Amino acid sequence: MTQAKVVFLHGLTQPIVDLITSCAPHGFSTIALEGRLSEKEQMEAVKEADFLMVYRAGLSGGLLGAASKVRLVQLLAAGHDRMNLKLMGELGIPCANNGGANSWAVADHTVLLMLALYRRLILADRATREGRWKAPIDGFNTFEMAGKLVGIVGIGNIGLKVSRRVQAFQVKVQYHDKYPLTPEREREVKVERVSLEELFRSSDIISCHTPLTPETHHLVNRESLALMKPTAVLINTSRGAVIDEAALIEALESGRIAGAGLDVFEKEPVEGDNPLLKMENVIVTPHSAGTTWNTWCRRGEFAYQNMKRVWEGQPPLAVAQDYEG
Repeated sequence: MTQAKVVFLHGLTQPIVDLITSCAPHGFSTIALEGRLSEKEQMEAVKEADFLMVYRAGLSGGLLGAASKVRLVQLLAAGHDRMNLKLMGELGIPCANNGGANSWAVADHTVLLMLALYRRLILADRATREGRWKAPIDGFNTFEMAGKLVGIVGIGNIGLKVSRRVQAFQVKVQYHDKYPLTPEREREVKVERVSLEELFRSSDIISCHTPLTPETHHLVNRESLALMKPTAVLINTSRGAVIDEAALIEALESGRIAGAGLDVFEKEPVEGDNPLLKMENVIVTPHSAGTTWNTWCRRGEFAYQNMKRVWEGQPPLAVAQDYEG
């Protein structure tokens, strides 16, 4: 029986690569290659590949052209903004994301950022270690989640999980999405759809969970930030360019909004002189919201099962959309 050949282009450590490739079903062989290899080496490797599996690596036009037998590009991440979906469409190669395998992790991290901002966690930790007992806490600058209105921009896999989690803190949830839930589904998950303008105007916490597309690039900008309450905070665990970073810096420096929790930036890795890194009302993490030990097996299992579907003649799941097409 012919084996399915998978080339795994990655930027991961060997133990994680081993864990992911251990999910391969019978009849699948995998060659793991570091994404920093030369394009010539990668092109040679993909010539006989039936599938490309990708994480933290790019796919050039030349590489895609060399992958003449590939039936599916399978991503291990949710985002596909680095992929040339237009070219893949022209070549007849579908591209699938990770099917929400990291959505639990990102949702947890999102709520973590909300709570850390509200309780001034980072400043309190630092002051305690430095012997400045309760220095950052004056009795007026920490807050509870209960009774707040949370606005979710993008109610997909992650947005829904965030909604469920924050409702445990006795908040109300409203959302905006280009593709709204049905009225029945809204009632079931206890969310209300509002306009984007209303969401920014009325929410106490705004959390971004939309993919990065031409339409959502700088969706959060000077105009939308100007609508926010001065007591509101902004969370972003989606993609950095969903927010106009220069406008956000202005809003934070001027006190236009109260704070921000950011896992993503317009330029990554974030540069050391970025003003966001020096602000006490901002909590930052290194695009790590979706990275937990638990996610790797889910990513690997979904990826290989999706490739197996295609190998057996079925259509792939979680196919990424070319928003520019």
